[in-house]
Amino acid sequence: MATTESAEKKTRAPRKKAEAAPAARLRIKVRAYESKVLDASVRQILDTALRYDAKVAGPIPLPTEIKKYTVNRSTFVYKNAREQFEMRVHKRIIDILDPSPKVIEALTNLSLPSGVTIDVKMM
Repeated sequence: MATTESAEKKTRAPRKKAEAAPAARLRIKVRAYESKVLDASVRQILDTALRYDAKVAGPIPLPTEIKKYTVNRSTFVYKNAREQFEMRVHKRIIDILDPSPKVIEALTNLSLPSGVTIDVKMM
């Protein structure tokens, strides 16, 4: 049997106040087939953001996406002779907290090497 004293002791602890989230956040996803080219372009994005005193979180490496393909070496015969190919897509995420208009303009005017794909989202 539960007494009223034990029920009073089981009160919950006071909740912590949630910290105020930043008003705006710019999330940049960068993808490339070569990791060296990807790292160079990420470094260029970070330098541009830090030049305008923006708070930056990242780069955060994401898992490498591997696509594998198996192809017969010859047509119609010799099924046991096959070649295997793979494509690796390296990914990084960069978050810019409370970006100013100058930072956004500088990032849009940035020229990056070919083979690098960028997705930008305002959150």
